[in-house]
Amino acid sequence: MDKIRIDDVDQRLDSATVQRPLTDAVNATNVALNYYELAPGDSFAYGYHMHEKQEEVFVIQEGSVTFETEAGDVRVDAGELIRFAPGEYQQGINTGDERVVALAIGAPRESGKSEILRRCASCDERTPNTVERVDEGVAKITRCLECGSETARFE
Repeated sequence: MDKIRIDDVDQRLDSATVQRPLTDAVNATNVALNYYELAPGDSFAYGYHMHEKQEEVFVIQEGSVTFETEAGDVRVDAGELIRFAPGEYQQGINTGDERVVALAIGAPRESGKSEILRRCASCDERTPNTVERVDEGVAKITRCLECGSETARFE
């Protein structure tokens, strides 16, 4: 048995205001666990994305999140959860005015190949992107794989 206090786990630089990776803290071997707090405008991910082998479940504890999905936008409120199968594209964004608190659960732990799509102003369309650490690791950027342009910055 492993028990932790979520606030004792160090935050990780991410697309969210607060992201605490809980997987290693509880010695989980077959599941990925992440705690999130999203300020208005924040997202669970760097872009519209999918995981090749991992299904994801988001449990919304406070606030509301709008998930962009292949079937259209889906709003998920506090006390609700949503599941995405491996290979399903999605991105959850706090489109409201209040902070969102959520737990993300992924299984298996290793997600396999992932693809992130973001709008590239230079290409004038949504393109595959990479995520890179910059400024001595204090920020991350997403970069278009088609033209090399920076598409977003996270600090």
